[in-house]
Amino acid sequence: MNNAILDEFRNRDLVQGLALQIARLAEDRETPLTFMEVCGTHTMSIYQFGIRSLLPPGVRLISGPGCPVCVTPVGYVDSAVAYARLPDTIIATFGDMLRVPGSTSSLMQERAKGADIRIVYSPLDALALAGKNPEKRIIFLGVGFETTAPTIAGTILSAASRGVENFYVLAAHKTIPIPMSILSDDPELAIDGYLCPAHVSAIIGAEAYRFLSEKHGVPCVVTGFEPADILQGVAMLVRQVVEGRSTVENQYSRFVLPEGNPKAKELLSRVFVPSDAAWRGLGVIPGSGLAIAPEFARFDAEKALPVTVEEPREPEGCCCGEVLKGKISPFDCPLFGTACTPEQPVGACMVSSEGSCAAAYKYGDAG
Repeated sequence: MNNAILDEFRNRDLVQGLALQIARLAEDRETPLTFMEVCGTHTMSIYQFGIRSLLPPGVRLISGPGCPVCVTPVGYVDSAVAYARLPDTIIATFGDMLRVPGSTSSLMQERAKGADIRIVYSPLDALALAGKNPEKRIIFLGVGFETTAPTIAGTILSAASRGVENFYVLAAHKTIPIPMSILSDDPELAIDGYLCPAHVSAIIGAEAYRFLSEKHGVPCVVTGFEPADILQGVAMLVRQVVEGRSTVENQYSRFVLPEGNPKAKELLSRVFVPSDAAWRGLGVIPGSGLAIAPEFARFDAEKALPVTVEEPREPEGCCCGEVLKGKISPFDCPLFGTACTPEQPVGACMVSSEGSCAAAYKYGDAG
């Protein structure tokens, strides 16, 4: 996005006008409204731009499980650590995973002990490592939502077509809509609407959330990341509630189509199959994961290279799970900013660049 467009969506008068519109729409509400954003980039933007401070007292934003690194459970980190300890093995990973604590170690600690762990910027970088190091196993840590899964699917197809035999993926891909359905049924949260994730929606399409509005009666708005985007999305949610409607609206139509990206979805359906998946804080959610299809099992590290993994153990005192469910804010965790900091993280929410705790620590309490 060029600077001119950014300036437009950060225009002070436009932002203040949208904030005033939200206040007017909600002024006759007797009960407060709670909306959840389910995207780590939204969470970071909301803190960065002080969006909460612009909302009236009767409208509340809470953060959900929108950070893929954060929702990846301790057991997966322990598996990655176990693979890193194997001889003749290179672990390839996005940078955020390096510092996430496991039960007794982290990839950063293992690298300090001599494990060959490399930061890559795409799964194709990991595949290139396989070509340059034919005598070693390359295990790529496949963590992410529908946004990154198509690129990993494409990389597996490329490895298959080229006959690469030393490339593997430790898959922990997750899909967003089913957890949103579970959170919608939680009476403690009482969610009145969702700001749906923009990056994910570019792949799966705005219509993927239709069942939430029809089955659960929860308004949904797909929105972008700039202050005007987010505030317009909130205004659209408030308007739906005030008018007694529950539907899916697409504020981010400049990038998100109703049907999503057909080519990306075709890649997903070709290489992955739905599976049960463990989420930090939410437990095992049936059908919410993407497992590597049997046809490509030779690239599935878990199946092709079984390894002994220690019994997972959650960090003592960490409230990351409750933060991810929107039950508490980062500031409510007794470890926040004291025992748990970006330099010495206890939980994944403080590690990831999209984590709620990392955002709160960096930008402070904005309303």
